[in-house]
Amino acid sequence: MPLYESVLIARNDISQAQVEALVEQIETLLTQDGGSIEKREFWGLRSLAYRIKKNRKGHYVLLGLNARPDQIRELERQLSLNEDVLRVLTLRVEEITQDPSPILSRKGDDRGDRGNFRGGNSKPAGRFDSGRGGRRGDDREEYRAREGAEMDAE
Repeated sequence: MPLYESVLIARNDISQAQVEALVEQIETLLTQDGGSIEKREFWGLRSLAYRIKKNRKGHYVLLGLNARPDQIRELERQLSLNEDVLRVLTLRVEEITQDPSPILSRKGDDRGDRGNFRGGNSKPAGRFDSGRGGRRGDDREEYRAREGAEMDAE
């Protein structure tokens, strides 16, 4: 049977348990006709690039499917009728890897990078020099020196 990857976005006002129940419904729909879900990844609640049906966020799920084309058509039809599902994109792939998707692997990297400079006083070189207080310590010393010179002149 052909292999597919499907990403679906569910509404943000449903719980994670309801999203998992939705995936279970998909699995029962596929398994009764001989298909299967080879891979499941819950990407969590993420911001959408633009509003979809008045939602700004959605629960993202990646599924690796092993099913016939008619099963995929029926699956997409069922998901389009479900009010909790905002969008579905299904693509045919050559193989389904069990490695974490780029979204999940990048998510872990970002959290590690953020923690390095948020807690400490050091910040990465070349960042945050927008002109709004980038060299504040030098400006204050210069101001104090000028203020002191003015007071000595009086």
